Amino acid sequence: MILVTGGLGFIGSHTVVSLIEKGCEVLIVDDLSNSTIEVLNGIEAASGYRPKFEELNLQNGEGLSKIFHNHEISGIIHFAASKAVGESVQKPIAYYQNNLGSLLNLLAEVKKAASPIPFIFSSSCTVYGEAKTLPITERAPIQPAISPYGNTKQVGEEILVDAVNAIEGFKAISLRYFNPIGAHPSIAIGELPLGKPQNLVPFITQTAAGLYPKLTVFGNDYPTPDGTNVRDYIHVVDLAEAHVVALERISRNDVSQTYEVFNLGTGKGSSVLEVIESFERVSGKKLTYEIGGRRTGDVIAAYADTTKANEILGWKTKRSLDEAVASAWAWEKKIRGL
Repeated sequence: MILVTGGLGFIGSHTVVSLIEKGCEVLIVDDLSNSTIEVLNGIEAASGYRPKFEELNLQNGEGLSKIFHNHEISGIIHFAASKAVGESVQKPIAYYQNNLGSLLNLLAEVKKAASPIPFIFSSSCTVYGEAKTLPITERAPIQPAISPYGNTKQVGEEILVDAVNAIEGFKAISLRYFNPIGAHPSIAIGELPLGKPQNLVPFITQTAAGLYPKLTVFGNDYPTPDGTNVRDYIHVVDLAEAHVVALERISRNDVSQTYEVFNLGTGKGSSVLEVIESFERVSGKKLTYEIGGRRTGDVIAAYADTTKANEILGWKTKRSLDEAVASAWAWEKKIRGL
């Protein structure tokens, strides 16, 4: 059985569907702090199967021990974490307690297990900061984190390096995501941020759906082709499938090292204005937006060199920016009843 922590979240729920499609039995553990139980119905609708579910905050070590006692866990994909950058600045202690405490409790159970449990860690391209060379390879230097959230990802990776050296037979892979967007083709699950969206695409779709009068583009004076920030937007289903491939790699004991990292992106950067143009193209709607000032903490450009994932994992993205944006808009229309 594959344990997916945070499996009712955006990326987690799509990964659960991909695991089910591969014939895996899945146990979701989620505390519902940033998701709802209705996502479980969406997973069932998308996959035709309802996975097992336990509501638990992973800081509860005793509760987590019971889960490992009651279920035979053969692999772990760890998504569960608080993830709002701005909130992490206001509540750093809570972020360190939750994100690192959860990881440490999981690793304590891995250490107690009779046989090694493959471990996939949800990391982030934020560990690279403002990279000096584009596209960004896994060899790019790790920059000082600009937020407690980002630091929890960096420290989480460091903890895993130490863990694979200390726990006999234990192997782990960290997947550094770029910018996941979109929704499952069934439109049964998708991105549903709580409160005002912090990411571009849900802000675009919510503005088009009438939740906001206009979108603000944060700066058009960056040293990029059209002056707006450039990011690597990856379809969430492509991202989910990469987790399954990575888990299969460790489960086959096909790894060259006990700890590996992979970038997950498309390998192509798209500017904010290009994403808006994509939305207008696939939706047939004109989006209302204005140019505002730069937002603190935004890097100029970040997009992945995906050579390592392509060659070693045998994985590459299949879905275009237009497909991802179209699916995000289809999801938005469904949940708003448009």
